[in-house]
Amino acid sequence: MTKKKKISDAAYEAALARLQTELVTMQEWVRIKGHRMVVIFEGRDAAGKGGTIKRITEPMNPRICSVVALPAPTEREKTQWYFQRYVAHLPAAGEIVILDRSWYNRAGVERVMGFCTDAEYEEFLRAAPLFEEMLIKSGIQLVKYWFSVSDTEQEKRFQKRLANPVTRWKLSPMDLESRARWNEYSRAKDAMFARTDSAIAPWYVVESDVKKHARLDCIAHLLSLVPYEDLTPPPLVLGPRPAPEAHERPPIERQTFVPPYHETVA
Repeated sequence: MTKKKKISDAAYEAALARLQTELVTMQEWVRIKGHRMVVIFEGRDAAGKGGTIKRITEPMNPRICSVVALPAPTEREKTQWYFQRYVAHLPAAGEIVILDRSWYNRAGVERVMGFCTDAEYEEFLRAAPLFEEMLIKSGIQLVKYWFSVSDTEQEKRFQKRLANPVTRWKLSPMDLESRARWNEYSRAKDAMFARTDSAIAPWYVVESDVKKHARLDCIAHLLSLVPYEDLTPPPLVLGPRPAPEAHERPPIERQTFVPPYHETVA
């Protein structure tokens, strides 16, 4: 297999800036038109989902575009209808919700790690396409991304995380277990695609061995799925600032300032 040439840093930053500008334009259209969108990010651990989500949300208004990353279900939530806790986070008019992991946990980690029964797993595969069809028919645009990374590249990223105290928290015991169960996760992913990759809610696979390529590819593709137009209002005009009024300010010594740590940095 021919190794792909990596995009230069300058080309990447320029392309990302253009795409992020389009994301802001799309966001305004979503707000004005009352569009509703759910974007699912799934894939292997260390496949680059988080970095792509960060680049999507970076320029956007968090009141319009929010990220939901649910923890493991509580004991109470385990007794609920499986999709119930996700329904609570579905978008209202003019909102985009990004799910960093989703209801597909049941077909992935829960299946591989034995956190659900065979009956619960089969019921999920039966119900998920019906649930998604209900969302789409209600007017929600549903987009599903699967980030695909090779085992070699995943191992490099795991080792890099382990060596960096800032990113070490990203490696959990579950991540290490997934590393040991690569083949089981592959089979689970294939079975999931076979049952949930439908015409109305297809899976879009993002090749993510090169993170910068994956980010650009995913953002450009997401923009292509939204029928937005430029509804950006004209820029605001700043009038003259009001003249200062006579006002006796309290002594500055009464205020508590943050210590100047920057002065200690060489």
